Amino acid sequence: MKHTHLMPFGARLLPGGGARFSLWAPSATRVSLLLQGSTRHEPLEVPAESSGEGWWHVDTPDGVAGCEYQWRINDTLTVPDPASRHNPRGPHAPCVLTDPEGYAWTTDWAGRPWEELVFYELHVGTFTPEGTYASAAAHLQQLADLGFTAIELMPLAAFSGEWGWGYDGVLPFAPHHAYGAPDELKAFIDRAHAIGLCVFIDVVYNHFGPDGNYLNAYAEAFFSTTHTSPWGAAINFDQEGGQFVREFFIHNALYWLEEFQADGLRLDAVHAIQDASLPDVLEHLSARVRALEATARRPLHLVLENELNHGWRLSPRHEPGLYDAQWNDDFHHALHVNLTGEAQGYYAKFAVEPMEVLARTLATGYAFAGTLRGGAATGPAAPLGCMVNFMGNHDQVGNRAFGERLQALAGHDGAEIALLLALLTPATPLVFMGDEFAASTPFLYFANWEGALREAVREGRVREFGHSTDDRRPLPDACDISTMQASTLRWETCATPEGRQRMAMVKAALDTRRHWLQPRASHLLAEGHTAERVGSTGLRVTWHYRSGEALQLELNIGTEPVDAPTPWGTAAQEVFSHRRSQADTGWAPRSARWLLAGGPA
Repeated sequence: MKHTHLMPFGARLLPGGGARFSLWAPSATRVSLLLQGSTRHEPLEVPAESSGEGWWHVDTPDGVAGCEYQWRINDTLTVPDPASRHNPRGPHAPCVLTDPEGYAWTTDWAGRPWEELVFYELHVGTFTPEGTYASAAAHLQQLADLGFTAIELMPLAAFSGEWGWGYDGVLPFAPHHAYGAPDELKAFIDRAHAIGLCVFIDVVYNHFGPDGNYLNAYAEAFFSTTHTSPWGAAINFDQEGGQFVREFFIHNALYWLEEFQADGLRLDAVHAIQDASLPDVLEHLSARVRALEATARRPLHLVLENELNHGWRLSPRHEPGLYDAQWNDDFHHALHVNLTGEAQGYYAKFAVEPMEVLARTLATGYAFAGTLRGGAATGPAAPLGCMVNFMGNHDQVGNRAFGERLQALAGHDGAEIALLLALLTPATPLVFMGDEFAASTPFLYFANWEGALREAVREGRVREFGHSTDDRRPLPDACDISTMQASTLRWETCATPEGRQRMAMVKAALDTRRHWLQPRASHLLAEGHTAERVGSTGLRVTWHYRSGEALQLELNIGTEPVDAPTPWGTAAQEVFSHRRSQADTGWAPRSARWLLAGGPA
């Protein structure tokens, strides 16, 4: 099997030989292609022809798979192809023309429905000491054996330097070279599919990185003149030329799903996307993915990160224009405050009545609902099944000064109860790499910047975190390779008693989820779930199903026992217990029990 995504951008081999190179450069007056052949010391320069609306094209018989190329703008500036499929030496060096059909897929994959998904988020560069797709693939079977069904890869778009988180990509179609060639990424996904794992890719459509982005030099219309973002001018989706920018990013989404056979995408920080047009780019992208799904013979899933909590963007029914799910930061923040007592920054509003806030997230998804379209009123809570819950992820761990995991802040018992709450609710679980075996390694912010950019990052982090450091514990240098190396997982931890115990707990919880929660997921009611306080640190949460069944959680998140309330009833069946037994006369510290009752016999 071979898979190619056809698009108007970039370079493609022609059926009769040679290749077509296309660039949208509306700000340029002259464009030429620099083509390096195997027998030439100097690149061949071929003038590009304009076809109107900012498009430039070169058709040449010298374009063959493996040849290097760049674009020259106005006879002075050499730039990469923004839709390059491969840049083996980074965005400042030549692109490589690839044959998308050079990889022969071995797995006829039918995908998985949403209710089966349990996410495992990983950063390719620090998941293993080698930091490659090939070395990561060697651990996939272990994750599948624990019960994970979906791998979520942090962004892969090519960025400047050898190592970084990936959120500063500048060539969205070129997988970052340090992890391996495009065909090696395809082999990773092929292997995952062979053992039943979906693969999601984290994509960034709200900004380009600060180094290696040349678009302003020849395509100023990529950036808005009215909207701004935390990274400067916003991407232009609603002004003149915005239709081409929109197509660039929509084709990028389709490219990962079609050419790389990814099962879904997680769209980073869509609250930073500014688009006043109707339908907006998020709706347009979803509609195009749903159209592809109709011919792809497998489910294609779309997940948002959206601090605005727009429940109206979510639907469990794969509707065009809508999204399957949203990362639920509210759940994490409520859980974190209750377990650590931290109340600074964005935790502040969660620290007011923290148990009430946690109760709302468990019963309704959001702690604080967003607005309706247009911001006129408080918006609805989204279906619980459209929430992705986690005790930690790359952001919530990595955006701390010292990259501490929850276990370092709340202890072993706190981390375990948090992990179980992420795994055993009607929401979809996500686990950050290493938490399944109680990893002690931090996940720090790291970026391979040089020169003035490196100094700016250092100074910025001192301003942000200097108050929390001292001479005995200096702030890690984000641009020093030792910071990246300190974040690399130590897989030998799996063999320790604590590692084995944590993995056994995760496996037991995911077995329970697969047996008891997954078959009922499609019958979960849209509303009417409850969470009542029990003592100062206890909650009794009840989720209801159309069958008449109810799943109940008895939770004590505190460090002291809670007096036991009246039992639910003899008809309820215990499906999972943590630090509890049938003989308990109270709810033990950091304990939880799940029961199922009602419904047909």
